[in-house]
Amino acid sequence: MKNFTIYLVILIFSFVSKALGQETFESRAKQIANKIEKITKSEKETLKAEIETVNVQLSEGKITKDEADKRKKELAEARAVIIEEKVTLAQNELNDLVQQKVDGKIKEQDSTKNHTWVIHWNDKDWSHKSDKDSIQREKRTTSQFVFALGLNNIIADGELQDSKYKFTGSHFYEWGISYNSRLLNNNNLLHAKYGLSVMYNNIRPTDNRSFVVNGEQTGLETNAINLKESRFRNVYLVAPVHLEFDFSKQDQSDGKSYFRTHKGFRVGFGGYAGINVKSKQILKYEDNDYKATEKTKGDFNTNNFIYGLSTYIGYKETSLYLKYDLNPLFQDNVIKENNISLGVRFDLN
Repeated sequence: MKNFTIYLVILIFSFVSKALGQETFESRAKQIANKIEKITKSEKETLKAEIETVNVQLSEGKITKDEADKRKKELAEARAVIIEEKVTLAQNELNDLVQQKVDGKIKEQDSTKNHTWVIHWNDKDWSHKSDKDSIQREKRTTSQFVFALGLNNIIADGELQDSKYKFTGSHFYEWGISYNSRLLNNNNLLHAKYGLSVMYNNIRPTDNRSFVVNGEQTGLETNAINLKESRFRNVYLVAPVHLEFDFSKQDQSDGKSYFRTHKGFRVGFGGYAGINVKSKQILKYEDNDYKATEKTKGDFNTNNFIYGLSTYIGYKETSLYLKYDLNPLFQDNVIKENNISLGVRFDLN
């Protein structure tokens, strides 16, 4: 009977500890991140195999270089759409989770401490103690789920176009997987941060206008009908690369020092490059008392590729994030318009 009681107590503690861990923001966010990471890795491997098949066809002379480039772009677009569809549910889970944290419905977890339950018993009683000094050494390369959101706008001739595009109504979103590698053997300051992300850049024109294509030029024109919403969205598959300065302090355990990341102030400088996988204009209006939504997909003369500069500064997993496209949004417009974004970025281990 005594052995059964002891076993029951241990089982109860294990269940309660696991349940409490699942209620923390960090553990639930990590579960979602792992789900998205598996999806992204799987589709990325499939895309790599498909592109390799195209390269073989090119080397064998079965297709031309232009045909190969076109086929690669189509494959990348198709995979990006598949990733977007599969991750939508997980992304909604993450949005709900962030809102729950803001509302204070989720318990905080002290990630610097690991708790170990030790059961002691004798003929009369049992007790437990919590070991708060157990420190697990971090690997040299770690992975994070990246989620960013904020304001989006356009710069032309060195000026922000807040009169042409709604300042608070234009947003950007970004999610993806990043890897963080410590560059020095005996110093934790410098890190290489790289990965794969999907970027959504949305701009909302002002004054009842929308984009119209006239030959090689794409410009804003006033609509005859009153628009409830006018939104222009571009989706990119990009590879961000940053040099990160991590000022996290070392941990000490048993007289040894251990490097940890994302535990202090961080600053990153770098950029990104990728391809445009989708351009879409969304117009909402009322027609004879009927609510209508018009979605138009096409290239709109936008650039097929994207590259730019980005930087972030923050504490632990949260950072202030700034990015700027070096190439213009539209290929041949007389006035060059470059996208700029400012928001908040989360790097969740």
